Amino acid sequence: MICSVTPEEINELRPRLEAFIAPMLAELPRADQREKGELYVRGLMMDGQRKSMQPMAERLGVDHQRLQQFISSSTWDYTQVRANIATWASGAFPVRAWVVDDTGFLKDAASVSSPGVARQYTGTAGKITNCQIGVSVNLTGDTASAAANWRLFLPESWDPALIDDPEQAALVRTRRRRCGIGEDFGHRAKWHLALDMLDEMAGDWGLQPPPVVCDAGYGDITAFRLALEERGLAYVAAVKATTSAHPGQAVPQQPPYAGRGPRPRPRYPQDPSSLKELAMAAGRTAGHYVTWRHGTRTSRSNPSAAMRSRFLALRVRPANRDIPRADGGCLPECWLLAEWPPGAAEPTDYWLSNLPAGTLLRDLVRLAKIRWRVEHDYRELKYGLGVDHFEGRNFTGWHRHVTMAALAQAFCTELRLDPKVPARA
Repeated sequence: MICSVTPEEINELRPRLEAFIAPMLAELPRADQREKGELYVRGLMMDGQRKSMQPMAERLGVDHQRLQQFISSSTWDYTQVRANIATWASGAFPVRAWVVDDTGFLKDAASVSSPGVARQYTGTAGKITNCQIGVSVNLTGDTASAAANWRLFLPESWDPALIDDPEQAALVRTRRRRCGIGEDFGHRAKWHLALDMLDEMAGDWGLQPPPVVCDAGYGDITAFRLALEERGLAYVAAVKATTSAHPGQAVPQQPPYAGRGPRPRPRYPQDPSSLKELAMAAGRTAGHYVTWRHGTRTSRSNPSAAMRSRFLALRVRPANRDIPRADGGCLPECWLLAEWPPGAAEPTDYWLSNLPAGTLLRDLVRLAKIRWRVEHDYRELKYGLGVDHFEGRNFTGWHRHVTMAALAQAFCTELRLDPKVPARA
């Protein structure tokens, strides 16, 4: 099922769409708001290159002011809609991970007044460019996923408290007022935004957290991994090969006391190694082949489209100075997972995980590789549902728009999961 349908197809689906959306929008205070919410989702799903308000309104045959008012100035809580999407996803398919990621919404030079737009790096373009960046937490399983929670990243250039030039700071305050950005919303690092969302989902929404999965943009940040630990959250986090660690069996030793001053603390006798060095020392023969999923591109040599590679898992002790040590100077132990493809001279990818010591290799690998579904989400949301087509300059409006796009995607997923609904070619 492709989330871009003809007017005839949307009319056929409309009774089912209305039944699906009704509980999602049940907390909206007025009937006309719930009606406009369903209308907006229909507009996002209908065929058309642009999913901004005016083109959607033309395809729907309505005044675009109805959509504009619903997104920009109406009074309704998008947070509760997201909670409803997440609750639905938790029951619709087995959620194996909450995947933290971010994506860039490319903007032209004329869009500098839109909230959060700045010249900044985004993996979407692979370079520094004019864009917004949205951070998301996706409820992800083997068969489906849902981009339920979002935050718009505000760069430092959007936070007057971080700008030394008084005139420039005043201009930024004016720009923020025009976008409706409240004083509570300043610059926060992407990993802080991710923690805010995880706290919201596990706390306010009452969801049971599965392992958190993230790429190296988050996993390389020791403070982020420690914050997950403090919250009791399991994680599988991609990291760089240069990350330092001791072998799992390494033990701190007590240096001899010279008889003067305080006694020295126990310390490891050897300097830490890099994860690459630890994996290379273990050798490729320490690895095992694991198939983490089956794709769609079959061949004579791979008739089941098995995605398969060699992985090794070692117990290690990451050695960043910010990591708290136990009594006796011991660093906490965790998993190092490394992918070492056949024919490669060295491992190509690395992850750290605090999953229990008895975790099976195949479970580590499947979690590490589950991020592919988020890339699928972003493609579907952008190319099918126009999540990056919002042209408004309202901070709340941006969050409402991406929430409606997530709701449209959830309905498409509902259709895909129903065997009675044929897939479109």
